[in-house]
Amino acid sequence: MSKRGDDLREQMLFAAKDVFLELGFERASMDEIAARAGTTKRTLYAHFENKEKLFLAVIELARTLLLERMKMPGDCANTPEEALVFFCGKFLEVALWNRSIRMYRLTIAEVERFPGGAAQLYESMFAAMQERAEAFLHGPLGLSRKAAARGAAELLGRVLYPRFLRALFGLDGLKSERLSDQKVGAEIDLKPIRAAVKELLLRARE
Repeated sequence: MSKRGDDLREQMLFAAKDVFLELGFERASMDEIAARAGTTKRTLYAHFENKEKLFLAVIELARTLLLERMKMPGDCANTPEEALVFFCGKFLEVALWNRSIRMYRLTIAEVERFPGGAAQLYESMFAAMQERAEAFLHGPLGLSRKAAARGAAELLGRVLYPRFLRALFGLDGLKSERLSDQKVGAEIDLKPIRAAVKELLLRARE
């Protein structure tokens, strides 16, 4: 039975995401996307006016998926400090995931054409995660608002550097398997993250 309505739209979006990631914006065609989605080009155009609108919808899909995959820090572990460690580890794991890196590269390549889309993706993965870490540092961990804002920026910067940049520029291999919502993969070493969290909290409370 063929899909309709929201289910069909979602199917087309996931097909478009795959095609854009494989071929880039310029080489991707509406014919190929419709074929991958198991529908017609006419139906595809009925949902998305043009390839540009479809590309922006794919960025919004990626943004939504990233936000859904990342939990709030308080959902991650029993103790506040360990919850923040797990949150930071998951943040790094999601940032290094094969499909995440490919989506960042695609969006960066098209930033002049779609600056708003690039801003949306940045907000979902970096600005929003910093806001979550900041709120957790201020709330459950008791830092002042100023210390929490400064600490969140510093902590997530330490977590990402240099592994995220190395992955973005193709210097390191990427994780291709599906990510677990319940744990951080073994390739993410939580020890330096745990040390960074402890150092941050000690310094902020002196």
